[in-house]
Amino acid sequence: MTLTKEQVREVLDVYIRAWEGQDPDLIVTIFTEGATYHERVLGEPHRGRQGIRDYWQSKVVGGQANITCQLLNLYLDDGTAIAEWQAEFDDTAQEVRKRMREVALREYWASEVVDLAQAGVPPAGPGSRNGQ
Repeated sequence: MTLTKEQVREVLDVYIRAWEGQDPDLIVTIFTEGATYHERVLGEPHRGRQGIRDYWQSKVVGGQANITCQLLNLYLDDGTAIAEWQAEFDDTAQEVRKRMREVALREYWASEVVDLAQAGVPPAGPGSRNGQ
């Protein structure tokens, strides 16, 4: 069976409705029981429908409000979908309004502190940004 743009759009429509509606029960309808949800590429994924539901309950229901999301572009090439969207929401933990634009083949974003010595970077001298 060939994946169609309409099928991908249907899944993304559910994703957006679940996010805007803060509905963890709806979001799990687009995942299989063995699915993994990668929010942070360098972190452990959320596993299975219950793990994904728990994440959404904590992150989306517990930490966001007034969510809007708009699909901007959808690309499909040989069974691989890439979606671009823009969202805005109140981050209730940080007490700020956020806007994010994302291009997702697999949804995640991340950064982490790394040990500069392991990366072969010499220690920073006084006044350098590496030492801060």
